[in-house]
Amino acid sequence: MTLDELNDRLDAMAEAAAGDPQQMPGLITINSDLWVKDLADMRAPCKAIHDGMRYRDVVVQVSSGAKTEVLTRTQADGRGEPYREMMPRP
Repeated sequence: MTLDELNDRLDAMAEAAAGDPQQMPGLITINSDLWVKDLADMRAPCKAIHDGMRYRDVVVQVSSGAKTEVLTRTQADGRGEPYREMMPRP
């Protein structure tokens, strides 16, 4: 998944949610073996340890065992909390 594809996916999910907060993007998981270069391009800073890395204010979790995908808040089952309003595309 490229950064443009990620942005397209986030925008499509937000539109499909149609105002339902549980269907908004809630967690971005990234397989570290497949997307290390693009991670740097993402510029997902960690503002505070308890806040973790965020892209467009959606939590980003990186793991060698993760599948690269975007989950809704319902699918994330709390792993992306605290949820925030998604920031616009950079």
